[in-house]
Amino acid sequence: MNPKPILSVKNLSISFGNNEVIHNISYNLFKNEILGIVGESGSGKSVSSLSILGLLPKGVSKITSGSIMFNNTDLTRLSSKAFQTIRGNKTAMIFQEPMSSLNPSISCGKQVQEILFQHTNLSKSETKSEVISLFEKVKLPDPNRVFKSYPHEISGGQKQRVIIAMAIACKPDILIADEPTTALDVTVQKEIIKLLKTLQKETKMSVIFITHDLALISEIADRVLVMYQGNIVEEGDVYSTFNNPKHNYTKALINSRPSLDTRLKVLPTIQDYLDDSISGEIVTEEQRKLQHKKLYNKPPLLEVINVEKTYFSKSGWLKKPTVFKAVNNISFKLYEGETLGLVGESGCGKSTLGNAILQLDKATAGQIMYKGVDITKLSKYELKKLRKDIQIIFQDPYSSLNPRIPVGEAIMEPMRIHKLFNSDKERKVKALEILRSVGLSEDYFNRYPHEFSGGQRQRIGIARTIALQPKLIVCDESVSALDISVQAQVLNLLNKLKETFGFTYIFISHDLAVVKYMSDQLLVMNQGKVEELDDADVIYNSPKKDYTKKLIHAIPKGL
Repeated sequence: MNPKPILSVKNLSISFGNNEVIHNISYNLFKNEILGIVGESGSGKSVSSLSILGLLPKGVSKITSGSIMFNNTDLTRLSSKAFQTIRGNKTAMIFQEPMSSLNPSISCGKQVQEILFQHTNLSKSETKSEVISLFEKVKLPDPNRVFKSYPHEISGGQKQRVIIAMAIACKPDILIADEPTTALDVTVQKEIIKLLKTLQKETKMSVIFITHDLALISEIADRVLVMYQGNIVEEGDVYSTFNNPKHNYTKALINSRPSLDTRLKVLPTIQDYLDDSISGEIVTEEQRKLQHKKLYNKPPLLEVINVEKTYFSKSGWLKKPTVFKAVNNISFKLYEGETLGLVGESGCGKSTLGNAILQLDKATAGQIMYKGVDITKLSKYELKKLRKDIQIIFQDPYSSLNPRIPVGEAIMEPMRIHKLFNSDKERKVKALEILRSVGLSEDYFNRYPHEFSGGQRQRIGIARTIALQPKLIVCDESVSALDISVQAQVLNLLNKLKETFGFTYIFISHDLAVVKYMSDQLLVMNQGKVEELDDADVIYNSPKKDYTKKLIHAIPKGL
């Protein structure tokens, strides 16, 4: 006899205006199980889960058919007031971005207390003891300090633990975790996954874990649903889904992520799988050696020598300023046509080093030699000329594009500043050519940033960067916010542009799998210092330092 589900979604359809986004989906969640829901942005995984909590945006969204049965109650028929007694008490949610989920003006402890005040009869002192106990349960260091701290005073991983404590405060029957580790370092991600599994075992609650990463699902879930364009395209236990996927979309999700064992020349995308047009060509060790022989026979394009970046902070009138070395005595060489991977956890100094190379935040000590010239000593005029040669691709393309300027104008703007070409007519011809080179249509020239998807916006950001025909590009977490297959498209594009234009990259990321795939050399940073520097494959196959081993061990490997 089959067990009775704690939650049963039947023939659920959801529309936004006249546009149906969830198409007649059905699934069950059983007691004491972790159900993974996987899919990319726009697949419907978050929207369908928000309907369980009655959190669909009012006025614009509507459940057009189906039911969501929880403990013999159809949640689709509940009023907003009735939902308030269930939400936070019987059902709870952990959101993707902990900083925007926490109120910056209220201390962490008080925010968790609010939930207990709303759903229990505990006194103020009892709720404080309960919150401290919850903070201990989610393994927060120094729970009393975190209780008094404001969100900005604790790390990203600690903020996510506060959110988890808040979610489990009333011992819910169902916990929905919506991309709870996407914004976190791979090591912190591993800790959060371990914590959620431990809490689930202790409390026997049912968990819906939402992500776009199938490898991550394999580490936590019992069963998995794969969603694509508002439909459930595959369902089954994690082992069989991962090892014997039936739908091409599932195969694409598994294989679009760079492999840690083989280096494909071109990463497969979802469209490749749906069109059945995968090349599978591998870059051999011999090809890689020949390429490196060519690269390293020339003088370096960039040489970083004993670079340091120190910050001073004063905490009071009479107190001595505290000294913090974000970058501590870093040296390396970068060769024309090379991709140097820069990897490490948040706060290790990798972005600070990138900003020092870009001369956006001047180094405190050391030399940065570009084509034999120390760029730390350049005048303002010389620095402006250098900007054409050294460019950056940002993590968030939306915030780096002006929402009021059409994308064609945004691409032409740096050409005007640096007086490239003789007229706007010539610049437009070049901008259209660049749009084509990053895989976008010429028709997009007059459109605005908000009209594009995240992946398209990142292509526009890349187009704007390459408009100046730079020699060196710093890619700062430039694919970390993208879905797996869009990430594959952008990585393929960066490699293609590198071949076509001879770019040199510094590729900064906390994702070691992506950095290993992209890089010739790999520089591992820890607490502002160089932990290891060597060929990317050598470091991955035989890491020397414990810190590097920890980073590699934390990468979700799949089954």
